[in-house]
This record gives sequence, structure tokens and C-alpha cells, in this order.
Amino acid sequence: MGDLSGKTALVTGASKPTGIGYAIALALAREGADVIVSDLGHKLEGFEGYCRFAAMDEVESLSQKIKDMGRRSLVAQVDVTSQESIAAMAEKVKAEFGGLDILCNNAGAAPGPNLIEFQDPKAWHATLDTNLHGTFFVTRALVGLMKNRPGTGAVIINTASRAGKVPKGGQAAYCVAKAGVIMLTKVMALEFAPYKIRVNAVCPGQIETDMREWGYKLEAFVKAKPVEQVVKDTADSIPLKRIGKPSEVAEMVVFLASDKSSYMTGQAINVTGGQLMEL
Repeated sequence: MGDLSGKTALVTGASKPTGIGYAIALALAREGADVIVSDLGHKLEGFEGYCRFAAMDEVESLSQKIKDMGRRSLVAQVDVTSQESIAAMAEKVKAEFGGLDILCNNAGAAPGPNLIEFQDPKAWHATLDTNLHGTFFVTRALVGLMKNRPGTGAVIINTASRAGKVPKGGQAAYCVAKAGVIMLTKVMALEFAPYKIRVNAVCPGQIETDMREWGYKLEAFVKAKPVEQVVKDTADSIPLKRIGKPSEVAEMVVFLASDKSSYMTGQAINVTGGQLMEL
């Protein structure tokens, strides 16, 4: 315990209590890190009806929980699709903390499934802007604060997805965006290594989140099945026979953020209960 004492972390897309980012922020704080929590705090154009976005009071509540652990915390409202918004966040981080040791690019969203032929172009662009371009622009703005940090250096952890490795019909935009995040992770790992910055990605599979719950409901409607049956069928397709929890993804992030993974960079690690196995 305490592997991250004295470290400063920033987590985007952090504030929904059922989300992966929320779990990551709390897990990092439990290990000793000060944590900047950031989120959009309002709905994003192009995603109407697709998923629930966090409210700023949820971001503030998370920040207070981190402070209650005895850590420093800062709230940064940011739109990862806006370079101006990201630049303002970077200045805030620099002013408050001076540097950054851990960056978790977790902000993401997905449009409603549809065949490519019928895909809404607005949803397509919004998905790539949030998941892929957001990861690029946030990293670009903050990497200057991460170069040559003390000890083994800084760490960037990008939230990709099993969907970035396994295609799924009706989810072209999300699959393409997350595949892009995986390749971007590898290029970042090569470019940033001279500055003592390691870069890895986590690729969650079926995880109990708002987005996944919404996906079950939509699949149940399309297949004319009860939601409970869709969830059961999904769990049965996983070797460990259950849906994962956000905390289980967060624990992998903690490992990647710590010195226990000091010789790992450029990896995209599956957290899928065995649903995806690779050489």
C-alpha cells in the first residue's frame, strides 16, 4: 500500500459513481496519490439519448471523498473535444501542482449501435472526437508537465476497450476509436520513453457501468428478450462467467501507475474475464 504516495494524478471522465473513471480516481487516492478529477459536467451534442453524462455535483462529491482520505484534490471541468478547454485545465494543473505524474485518459462515450450504412455522421464524429482525439489532445497539452519526473518517471494510462481489438457489428465508430487509442498508446510509448514516461492502455470487456447497462437494454429491445436474459447470455460467454466491476479495471490501472510495472510500456492489457485471450 502507499505505492503512489507523493504522486499527482489526473483522471478524465472521472465522476459517474458507476463509472470506471470514478473507480480509478478513488483507487489512486487510496494508494496515496493526490488526484485531479475532471469531467464534462453536461451533455455532449451528438449523444442525445445514448448515455448519461455526469453532473458537476458528482465531480465535486468525488473530489471531496478524495480529500476525506487526506489527499489533495482538484476539480477541473473539461471538454476533451475542445483544445481551449483542455489548455485551461493544463494551466490549472500547472498552477496548483507544478507537474503531473499520472495521466489517465478515461473520458469516453459511444453512440447508439447502427449499421455503417445508417450511421448518424454527427454521432460518428462525436465518438472519435471524444474517445480518440480527446486522448490525443489531453496528452499533448499535459505531457510537458510529465517529462523527467523524479524516480522512475511519469505514467500515462489510456482507457481503450476490448472493442478496439474485436469488431462488433453496429458499433463501427466506437470500435475504430478504441482501436485508434491502442495504436496511439504504442506511438506515445515510443516517443515519450526518452523522457521517462511509460504509456500503456487497459482494454476492459464487459464491465458493470451505465453505458454497459444501456447496451443491455438496447440489445434486449432489438432481440425481443428480457434484459435479464441478455445479461445472463453475456455472462455465460465469459470464461469467468460473470460481468466485471469498475474496481477491477481500476486495480489494473493502479498497477500500471506504480513502480511494480516499471518495465512495461506500449502494452494494451485486456481486463475481460477471459473473453479475449491473446498470445
